[in-house]
Amino acid sequence: MKFSVFQLSRLGGREKNEDRMGYCYTRDAGLFVLADGMGGHPDGEVAAQIALQSMSATFQRQAKPKLPTPSTFLATGLMAAHHQIIRYASERGLLDTPRTTLVAGLVQSGELHWVHCGDSRLYVVRDGALLTRTRDHSYSEAQAKAGASLEGINRNVLFTCLGSTVRPMFDVAGPLRLAEGDKVLLCSDGLWGSLTDEQIVSVLSASPVADAVPAVVEMALQAAGEHSDNVTVLAFEWETPADSGFQHSGFTETELMSDDVFASTIQAGLDPLMDEMDEEAIERSIAEINEAIQRTKKITPP
Repeated sequence: MKFSVFQLSRLGGREKNEDRMGYCYTRDAGLFVLADGMGGHPDGEVAAQIALQSMSATFQRQAKPKLPTPSTFLATGLMAAHHQIIRYASERGLLDTPRTTLVAGLVQSGELHWVHCGDSRLYVVRDGALLTRTRDHSYSEAQAKAGASLEGINRNVLFTCLGSTVRPMFDVAGPLRLAEGDKVLLCSDGLWGSLTDEQIVSVLSASPVADAVPAVVEMALQAAGEHSDNVTVLAFEWETPADSGFQHSGFTETELMSDDVFASTIQAGLDPLMDEMDEEAIERSIAEINEAIQRTKKITPP
């Protein structure tokens, strides 16, 4: 594999940054992940970090150096991340669970696979045009798809996420055969909430990712003004031709890596014992959290 990658996260007008992003790779597979911790719930940034760490840990265990079935990895990896967030809440006796969106792209054998839950997005750009993008798990996106009016619809309202006490919904897509020069961008809603798809594609197409990512992030911050959300972008370009003029972006080349080498920008830190939590334990934890919420409601004065 040969790719050029760049990532950037900015605080915007918020008190803290609850977005997290990173990537990891072996000789034959690469995983790119972004999560946006949800406000209105405790420890959104923790949920986002747990999601990244869990996906990375699962990838490290299974990519030896290839994944047997990419789509299965993405689905099980996302659910493992959800379980780890639930466990975090259960062990700390939280009355509400931390929650996060998640989008992940996986490259293997020259093909792109992806999964997403919530409204963090993945864009694929080829020859200056949008090839495809994810569709948000939000009421506004559902209304738009149905051709209904978006008047009065809050784009921030999602109907699924990781960490919720109901099983998350998610979409797995691909494979998409990548071509030389294709660009893949993952972002939080702080980017697409301020810019149109056309603006994002235009900036991404015009420059190497090392220049395009800072430019599009700055554009989103300027458009949103002082009330800007966190803006986080992770983008990579696939096997750029040597005569493209993009050489200064820098490339990651994996062909000379040995089978057992794993590289990552995602901070490790998950407790190994967390992996032992099975579906039954997860359901038990969810039930306990819901029972605690109901008890609190009963004793809270009107």
